[in-house]
Amino acid sequence: MLSGVKVLDLTRVLAGPLCTMLLGDLGADVIKVERPNSGDETRGWGPPFDEVGRSAYYLSINRNKLGLAADLDRDHELLERLLGEADVVVDNFRRGTLERKGLSPAAWCVRRPDLVWCTITGFGADVGRPGYDFVTQAECGWMAINGEPDGDPMKTGVALADVVAGKDAAIAILGALVRRFRTGVGKRIVISLVDSARAALVNVAQSALVSGRDAVRWGNAHPNLVPYQLFRAADRPIVIAVGTDAQWVAFARAIGLAELAADASLATNAGRIAQRERIVSALARQLSTQPAIVWREKLDAAGVPNGVVKTVLEALQNTNASAITGMPSSIGGTVRFPPPGLDEHGDAIRGRGWGVFEAKAP
Repeated sequence: MLSGVKVLDLTRVLAGPLCTMLLGDLGADVIKVERPNSGDETRGWGPPFDEVGRSAYYLSINRNKLGLAADLDRDHELLERLLGEADVVVDNFRRGTLERKGLSPAAWCVRRPDLVWCTITGFGADVGRPGYDFVTQAECGWMAINGEPDGDPMKTGVALADVVAGKDAAIAILGALVRRFRTGVGKRIVISLVDSARAALVNVAQSALVSGRDAVRWGNAHPNLVPYQLFRAADRPIVIAVGTDAQWVAFARAIGLAELAADASLATNAGRIAQRERIVSALARQLSTQPAIVWREKLDAAGVPNGVVKTVLEALQNTNASAITGMPSSIGGTVRFPPPGLDEHGDAIRGRGWGVFEAKAP
């Protein structure tokens, strides 16, 4: 879909590299620029490392790119040559860094009105404070609503603030490219982790605004739906996600609690929330009597959303191991290049610039 679109990737760690990998998955020609000698910090974020010493972290977000090591001072001419032909530039440098190096995004957007330049920051373009995912989750309300009610605030197991910001950046770039193709005019874009994280609070934020009450931690339960939580079957945990009143009746009947299905006071979600403790206690007792697979079969047959809690390796069974992160296969992304070694394509890029993709085309 983005065949021939030239993307200069001046990012490292997670949000930026994820964004440019998504563009690469959609067919864009991406050149990843890294610092000489050390490269992207995530190259060292291990173990685990693969057989040639690349960290799993780095591998997860850097496919479909060609690699160039370049110094912002010594390789200024090369970078200007690449910038002169790029359609999109993505960076996540601290405020003022590129300006001090003579590579001001604002100046380049004036010089090239057709250029799409996206900067990903922690706290916004005018704030020099560094921002990592963990800090963002703490300061944007995420940790306050994750974890058990009587436990400590908890971050998510995946750096989702980075992931959301990276996808927001890719969406914004795609929108800017549509306008560019129509009008010839580019766009200066700034994405911040905190803005993306606050926006991703969606219904939790709206509920707090509407009610005037702060959100709290619910563990594996749901503040607005009952039953919508984890239960323990006889052998392993299972989650039940009842989202409609009809599903509630089907669920209660399927697990052998017809008296609850017939109870008029539980017919609506509001009624079930009012009797949360009664319902959860009854369900916990019943679900603990049979293995999860028994309940899975009954609930699938009844059309009730449910699932067992799988490990990561279980969840990855029967998937394409080379393309499990970033872009769902249903969107149509393709894997053309493996994650590059540090400066793996440097000589070719220095010699041919963007023309290197003609020789590397699959």
